[in-house]
This record gives sequence, C-alpha cells and structure tokens, in this order.
Amino acid sequence: MVRIDKRSAKRVLWYGDGFLHEELPIGTRVIYPPEPVRGLPDPDAAIRHALSNPEGGEPLYAKLRPGMKVTIAVDDISVPLPIMRRPDVRERILNIVCPMLADHGIDDVHIVVATCFHRRMTPAELKRMVGRKVFRDFFPDRLYNFDGEDPEGMVLLGETRHGEQVTIQRRAAESDLLIYVNLNLVPMDGGHKSVGVGLCDYRTLRAHHTPQAILKSDSYMDPDNSELHHSCNRIGRVVDEKLDVFHIETAVNNRMYGKTLDFLGKNEDDWTDADAAKFQATQATLGRLPPRARREFLMRVASPYEMIAVHAGKTEPTHAKILEKSFKQYAVPVEGQSDVVIFGIPFVSPYNVNSILNPILVQVMALGYLHNLYRGKPLLKKGGTLIITHPLTDDFHERHHPSYIEFFHRLLPETRDSAVLQEKYEEQFATDPGYIQMYRTGNAYHGVHPFYMWYWGENGRNHVGRVIVAGCQQPYVAERLGWEWASTLSEALEMAKDTNPDPDISMLHVPPIAMVDVG
Repeated sequence: MVRIDKRSAKRVLWYGDGFLHEELPIGTRVIYPPEPVRGLPDPDAAIRHALSNPEGGEPLYAKLRPGMKVTIAVDDISVPLPIMRRPDVRERILNIVCPMLADHGIDDVHIVVATCFHRRMTPAELKRMVGRKVFRDFFPDRLYNFDGEDPEGMVLLGETRHGEQVTIQRRAAESDLLIYVNLNLVPMDGGHKSVGVGLCDYRTLRAHHTPQAILKSDSYMDPDNSELHHSCNRIGRVVDEKLDVFHIETAVNNRMYGKTLDFLGKNEDDWTDADAAKFQATQATLGRLPPRARREFLMRVASPYEMIAVHAGKTEPTHAKILEKSFKQYAVPVEGQSDVVIFGIPFVSPYNVNSILNPILVQVMALGYLHNLYRGKPLLKKGGTLIITHPLTDDFHERHHPSYIEFFHRLLPETRDSAVLQEKYEEQFATDPGYIQMYRTGNAYHGVHPFYMWYWGENGRNHVGRVIVAGCQQPYVAERLGWEWASTLSEALEMAKDTNPDPDISMLHVPPIAMVDVG
C-alpha cells in the first residue's frame, strides 16, 4: 500500500533496538508492505505433496535405495529474521525426510548447516532450528556446521565456461544424493545460490562476492538482473551436472510480528487505542533496559511466520515457483522515484542474529539490502539523499565479528574504495591463520566476511548522492563510513534541502519486508 500524507502524521521508524515516532513533512509518500499472504492450511501435507510431485525428475521416494549415502544441507540461522516460532520450517521438513530415509534402509545420513563463511551455530541454536528429535538423533556426529576451511573437507568439481572454480563440501560431493532444505525469506535466497554458495570455499566465493559483480547487479534482490546470481547459476549448473541434487524450497509470508509488536505491521492511521498503548508500553520497556538487554528482548520475540509455498525437485523449476510466490508477497507498485528516501534501520540483519548490528552491518542494511529491495529502478533517484535512522555507535561483538573490528578501525581510515580494499587487503584477511582458527573452532564470521559486507553496499554507494544518519550518537562513526549525521530526523530532512530545496520524499515502512516495483 502507498499513502501520500496530506496532513501532519506521525510514523514509526526502527531506530536500532528501539523506535522513533516522528512527524514527516506533508506530502511524504509512505510505502507499506503488503498484507501477509494466507499460510498453507496443512504445511506437513504440503511438504509431503511436494516431495511426491516434484518440479522435474523423480519423486524423492523413487530416488531412495538401501545403503545410500545421503547428505541433507539446510539454511543457517541467517533466515528468517527474526527467528520464527517453532516448529521452524526446517524442523518440519527434516521430521518428514529423515524417517523417509530410514524407512528405505538408509543409515548413512548427515545433516550439514550450509553456513559458508557465516559463523558456526551453537548447539542451542541448532536444537531450536531442527527440533529436539532430529537434534537428539543426529548431533554432534551427523549434524554439524559446514567448515569451508577444512583442508580435507573440500573438493573442486570443475570450472564454468567463465573460468569460475566450483568447489563443494567433500561429504556432499561424495554422496549418492544431496538434499537441500531452503527457507526463502527474500528473492535473493535459494536456487543455485543454496548449494553453490552455502557449501563452497573461498575459491568459489571469489567469482562473485566482488564489488564488480555487485555493481552489475540491478538489483541483487531481482535475480534476473543480478550478476551475482548469473555467476551462482553458472556454478550451480556445474554442481547439478556432477551431482544428484534434490531441492526443497519454501516461502514464508511477512507475518513478522506477533501480538507483542503487531502494531509495527500496521499503518499508524489504523491503530486502535490498544495498538497505541502497546507502542507506548514497548517504548517505555525498551527505554528502561540497557542495550544488551534490549537486543536480547527483541531477538527472542519469535515471529509467527507461516509457510505459503513449498516446492521440490530440480533446482531451476523449483526455485522459479518459489520466486513467483515471494514476489506476490513482497512487491508493491510505486510510481516514480524520489529525491529523498527514508529507511529505519532495525536491530537485526542476516549477519548479527543473537549479536550486535555493528557499523559495517548498518552500512549493508542501508546501502545493500534496503536500497536493493526493488525491481526496475531504485526508489531513490540517482544522486539523491538517503536518510537512515540508527544510533550508529562503535559497538562490535568481539567473538562473532573480530575481523570487522580491524576492517573498521584499520582499513576504512585508509580507504573506502572497494577496489583498493579488494586488491590490497582481501586475500590477507581471507588467509589470516588467527581469523581462520576463530571461524573453524569458535563462533566467528570468516576473516574475509566484512569485505563482502562492504562490497554488498557497492551499487548503493554508486547510486546515492548523500547518506545522512538521523539520531547518530557517535558522529565519527558516520564520518568513517563516508556519511553525514544529524541529531534528529527533522534536522536530517532540513540538511537534505541543501541538495534539493523542495524534494519529493518517500519512506519505506520496513520491516516487514516490502519490495518496490518502480514504474
């Protein structure tokens, strides 16, 4: 839904682990996410139907024979955001697939979490995701995190016609059947990207996790126009040629907020007295808590997502069905671009679940994910002003993001140029023994990961004229990112008039997720 404010009205914006309730200028266009698509009435029956009626190829049961070696790969904790109420979609699928394998006399089954260079999930996080039964039966020997730095654990399958190296976990490559269980939160997820990225190492990531690929992706939330996805597709087709891969893909709706925070999913003009009271109570509660406690409170408010589609079978036709459903849930038609666009930056991204949204991750949320939530054209005009709301403090999780700290404090003062960072420092961080050890044995993101997050904002940086952080608490942090800062949203809007005295203004009211189709 798109609303043009013809009178003064207050709108809620995420402000890190809190909220702002701000009046926007009259004439501001406020873009709200679509209403949640109705969930499937019987998700387990839908899963069984998908397994027996695949998109191309044989049903799953027809592929099974006694004594097979099977690997099941599953998406990690980066989706969905926030965590979903139990049972997680992955738990539902595993509770159907694992007994099916056992019934066919298949005992050699491993479940690997396709983390790529994300951090290892903790046992508690794994248990919550896969459910108690699967955890009890498989952990730790047959349920574990992928390790992209295991010297004996990776194999080179070949190269694409573009010379991209195709690497994959050895266990998956040597299996008779590889089953991938996907949860598609945004159109960037799933398809060939699941196996080709989730189970690869640095040799393959270097093909597409680059500023050059991101600059050619318009946008990477629109796979047909994404160089990132074109490369992943080439790599994935080599995987499919070499291995027997059976995909199970799911889509969920955007029912992100339960009763505690359901007012956030509504147009403020439609708030009841109860909604207003809940907002005030939430604001008061969060205001009394220290930052860590606020984060923990918000991280633990599970979302009542509902499965709206499940398809299985060959990679490309399965993914096409899921993408179609995803766009129906997220796409909002919008007429024309704006001179100024406002995003509220929330407390969570795919890369800080149960952690801290550090400045590099604020950058990727603003110039990466939110800027790229479009098809056709960006919401913001070329050279326009992007205003974000976030405290933006020099705060990092030392155990999860150790290489981010060095990237922010040592590299960014020298240069923000992605090409220079790539050429001069990327391989050094990617091969650093200390960072590799923390990734392999602790819960750290890989040493090279902050480079990818910086690259992820590359087409945003190339498109946006100015970024102003409203509510910035530590101005030097904004300046290090190449941004301007303001104490309040009103001040930021006045600053934007330096570029255009009478700007067209839009606010994308997310989350929940919305994706603009700009005409």
